[in-house]
Amino acid sequence: MADLEALDAKISQANQRLKAAQLGFQVERRGIRLALRGTLPPRPGSSRLRPHQQRLSLGIPATPAGLKQIEQEAKIVAAQLIQNQFDWQEYLSFTDGKRLSQQSLSQQIDAFEQYFFEQPQRSLNPAATKTTWTSAYAPYLKKLVTIAVDAPALSLTEVLYKTIHSTANHSRSRQLCCTALGAFAEFLNLKLPTDLKTLSGRYGAGQTQARQLPSDEEILAIWEKIPNPAWRFVYAIMATFGLRNHEVFYCNFKGLERGETSIEVLPTTKTGSHQVWAFYPEWIEAFNLRDIQLPQVETDLSKTTLRQVGQRVTAQFRRYGVPFSPYDLRHAWAVRTIHVGLSDTVAAKMMGHSVLVHTRTYHQWITQRDQQQAVDNALRRRKGN
Repeated sequence: MADLEALDAKISQANQRLKAAQLGFQVERRGIRLALRGTLPPRPGSSRLRPHQQRLSLGIPATPAGLKQIEQEAKIVAAQLIQNQFDWQEYLSFTDGKRLSQQSLSQQIDAFEQYFFEQPQRSLNPAATKTTWTSAYAPYLKKLVTIAVDAPALSLTEVLYKTIHSTANHSRSRQLCCTALGAFAEFLNLKLPTDLKTLSGRYGAGQTQARQLPSDEEILAIWEKIPNPAWRFVYAIMATFGLRNHEVFYCNFKGLERGETSIEVLPTTKTGSHQVWAFYPEWIEAFNLRDIQLPQVETDLSKTTLRQVGQRVTAQFRRYGVPFSPYDLRHAWAVRTIHVGLSDTVAAKMMGHSVLVHTRTYHQWITQRDQQQAVDNALRRRKGN
């Protein structure tokens, strides 16, 4: 108690010094921690538009050494404000008495992970957010740390570029790596001489175009060879509705049971709730899809992830010797909708992605369809003359 009283007296003296220097900040003791209070810009996400009195909670311990540190921080923040260089991100991720830019790479990644999961849009679908982090962000941040340890003489910027170049160009890995590290650099407010997006390559449309998709006849023939009825159902439902691997286990099939030709993909999936129709509708009867038979797979997202559920599907395809990937069934469904003339907007909505992604991924087939329609229209006009 006496120690805190003595510290409070020193805090009062420090505040007198800060006032005399006209820095605009006061030190506060909040229990066993110290904080600054002064006029600051609105926090990220705030509805306030102008600077106002706020508390900067730095987690600095209420000790004589902590008081010296926070007095120094007051001077740094005041200088940043004068130079219009204050960044809330530096202080919202304050750890071990260090601003974000002063932390170790591992601490910065931990802060980024916390920031990633706290984004309002990600809280709408925690399962998808967890899957995105574990599959598309964490592996490349781990690779970043490994390369940083192996090359301690490199700056963080150099390590970022080296990590990206360690992945194959024009690959899915390169694309994901650029996305993950680009978001991390933005979080750190790191100014990069070359935008990482320019290094992501041309993975996407070309890869899908080059893929040899199974024909309708081949899809039917392979289905007959799958011995397990439950996994035969998984295969058939993916083929008929163009589902992602994990989506099969997170669907409302009541429409099928009522005789309808659509199903609902539930909100817990990667891209949230959306309705999907069968292409072809006659496959519902051919595959006996009104008799719902799902294999025993752990789907409790407190115990598993969407990615792990999807990996079970991939493993079973391999086990039964399916000569193409589960995603090929999805791509084949998309191309099927193009050939029958379904609107790109509608098809994209049913697949749970944007029209931009849809047209980019299936550009070749969409272009062929549009060209064929143009030729058919021209020939009809010629006959009309």
